Amino acid sequence: MFRRPLAVAAILTAALLAASGAVAAEVTLRVHHFLSAESSVPRDFIAPWGKRLEEASGGRIAVEVYPAMQLGGKPSSLYDQARDGVVDVVWTLAGYTPGRFPKTEVFDLPFVATDAAETSKAAWEFFDRHLRDEYADVHVLTVHVHSPGVLHVRGRTVKTLEDMKGLKLRGATRMVTKLLEGLGSVAVGMPAPAIPEALSKGVIDGAALPWEVTGSLHVAELVDGHTTFWGRESLYTTMFLFVMNKARYDGLPDDLKKIVDDSVGAPAAAEIGRIMDAADVPSIEIAAKRGNEIVTLDEAETARFKAASDKVAEDWIAEMDKKGIDGRALYDDARALIAKYATK
Repeated sequence: MFRRPLAVAAILTAALLAASGAVAAEVTLRVHHFLSAESSVPRDFIAPWGKRLEEASGGRIAVEVYPAMQLGGKPSSLYDQARDGVVDVVWTLAGYTPGRFPKTEVFDLPFVATDAAETSKAAWEFFDRHLRDEYADVHVLTVHVHSPGVLHVRGRTVKTLEDMKGLKLRGATRMVTKLLEGLGSVAVGMPAPAIPEALSKGVIDGAALPWEVTGSLHVAELVDGHTTFWGRESLYTTMFLFVMNKARYDGLPDDLKKIVDDSVGAPAAAEIGRIMDAADVPSIEIAAKRGNEIVTLDEAETARFKAASDKVAEDWIAEMDKKGIDGRALYDDARALIAKYATK
């Protein structure tokens, strides 16, 4: 005697689902990354990107985001997780796997970059010209860089090149650690999430890090001074990768591939760059409100840092030449592309 009400209920449920436009997802993409969900790019790009895919596909694509290495592994394993299909999409740094992507390192070299928005546009065009072979085992959604690198130090503020001597400073990548060593410090390589504990335990005296991530890592609470550079000079930046498992992408229906393609590439590179530049502002405000000293080196002192770091680029070019790669041509083209977007 309960069959009729149950049948009516089932019909009503189906009608409600149809009216709401609910569609069972054909594809669920799991996105894995190394920072907290409240960091600028996960919050302002990755999460909205997932929602855009879901909406554009009418619910046929579902996106699940797992921040802070929730699916296991270390930040250095993220690229291989995407390559091997452990997850579908990752956001990571190319430099977390030292020496693996040698041509990409040109964007890690000292005083090459400007701001994140301009340099990310250049990075995408450079990738399209020169780097597709380095990432042939994944499907690259986009690449970008972070905002200018800043020196964040406890106990003192770096005001001259001599102040770098002996400081134990964190660097993100192989090229950044070489830069810090060339400037007289003791470089310690580690991923960003390890910085707060390393600072609090005295493992490091400071870190080379863009402003934008210092807020989510609470770096301003652990240091006393912050050093930036004259004009539009950027001590360094580094390239990030937003990549997808190749078989997963290749297996998508053509219409869903187009939805994914339309959401990434050059526009996404520029968008993430703008997000990173904008995220500098609240982090700077946090440091200022705490009374930390914020110093911008003048043109003459910035020139001293540049001169001291020139050898890093020259050594990289020589290293590329030994690998049969025209390092000088890559270096010159990267700088030309950055200059091109800096004038727009």
